[in-house]
Amino acid sequence: MPPNKRDWRPYKTKMSRTILINVLRFLALVFMQVFLLKNITFYNLATPYFYILFILLLPFEVPNILLFTLSFVLGLTVDVFYYTPGLHAAACVVLALVRILFISITVQKDGFDNEPEPTLSIMGFRWFFTYAVVLTLVHHFFLLNLEVFSFSEIQYTLSRVALSSLFTVFLILISGLLFYRRKERK
Repeated sequence: MPPNKRDWRPYKTKMSRTILINVLRFLALVFMQVFLLKNITFYNLATPYFYILFILLLPFEVPNILLFTLSFVLGLTVDVFYYTPGLHAAACVVLALVRILFISITVQKDGFDNEPEPTLSIMGFRWFFTYAVVLTLVHHFFLLNLEVFSFSEIQYTLSRVALSSLFTVFLILISGLLFYRRKERK
């Protein structure tokens, strides 16, 4: 801990900026999901759930309890607009759990300990692509199986999971490339 108040100024500025960026990201992604992407489906098989990008891009140092709370609030907010009683909230909480597990397994092994957030520009394409695919598949599998809640339509549900995940990961990668900042790794 810094010995005096002057040493806290850069930390406070960085934290304030991070909080502002994440609040704006939350609002923008929820807005896009409920007013734009909610109406986009391809043959009732592929629906993008782009709002999960908020959970994927949260900084590594976010405490687990805050991560679960933010995930629940995000899912509940989407549930309000989709008229689904807790489906998105449950899927987002599962997504938060898998995010914690995935990061704890891969980040220490790959030497990304000092990186602040899991973005495409910081973590690199291979890691970020794997991260996005695994977490999106888990979220969509859980969400769409809860929605159907029947094994009689498992083939249809699995095709929806695969196609919706493909569509969502495509949008996540496009957004990652749009906001890509070249950063040299040390």
